[in-house]
Amino acid sequence: MTRSFLRRSVPLFAACSLLALAACSQQEPSAPSQADAAKAQAQAEADEANNQLQTYRKMLQMKSDEMASQLGQQIVQQFPNSDAAKEVQQTLPAVEQRWKETSEKRRLTALWTYQVGPMEGGTQSTASLYSTSPSGDRAVRLVLRRHTKWGQSVFMFGTGHGFVCKGNCMIQTQFDGKSHPLRAFLPTTGEPAIFIRDDKPFIEAMEKTKRITMNVEMQDGGKQTLVFEVGGYDPTKWTEVGKK
Repeated sequence: MTRSFLRRSVPLFAACSLLALAACSQQEPSAPSQADAAKAQAQAEADEANNQLQTYRKMLQMKSDEMASQLGQQIVQQFPNSDAAKEVQQTLPAVEQRWKETSEKRRLTALWTYQVGPMEGGTQSTASLYSTSPSGDRAVRLVLRRHTKWGQSVFMFGTGHGFVCKGNCMIQTQFDGKSHPLRAFLPTTGEPAIFIRDDKPFIEAMEKTKRITMNVEMQDGGKQTLVFEVGGYDPTKWTEVGKK
């Protein structure tokens, strides 16, 4: 019985060994498959980074700093260790600086309004903007005006009962932080306005200035500091009008 059992057991053992080897051979590829997946993912990320880099280059060629700035930041954040990120970082600071300057210029330009139209028997041309401080309902409007009958003038138009000024008063003013006192007077017609006495020198100085700060006194609100961001002024848009 023992020998017969052994004869039958040997083929069975061999068969089991073969099955075990087959099972092992089926499990072994699992480790390489994980490495392959990681490699494939890395390649996919590299391809995507490269695709975005190509678009970034095109944005630079088109001088589209806004889009290039946004895409460049995305590449650096999403693929920080990629060759694409290294290339982008060489140009991105300059692109961002240009876009910052461009957007600020657009903001300042948009503060100004230019209008031409009939006004009390003549034609009036104005260039104006509102104060950035105070703002809202308390904002004061700075107006450059040309009129076919009244000529050229510069004034501020406020709210309520207007400004406090006796005769020729002085407005303590700063042009980009430098003291530049202005002589002013109130209109005889009673509007809540105050006129700058020397309009021509004011305009010439304003064209070289980014920010004007004025300390005034309001009839309804006491002393107040007015801030005008004038850096976006475009003299070519302030239309000339002939004398009537």
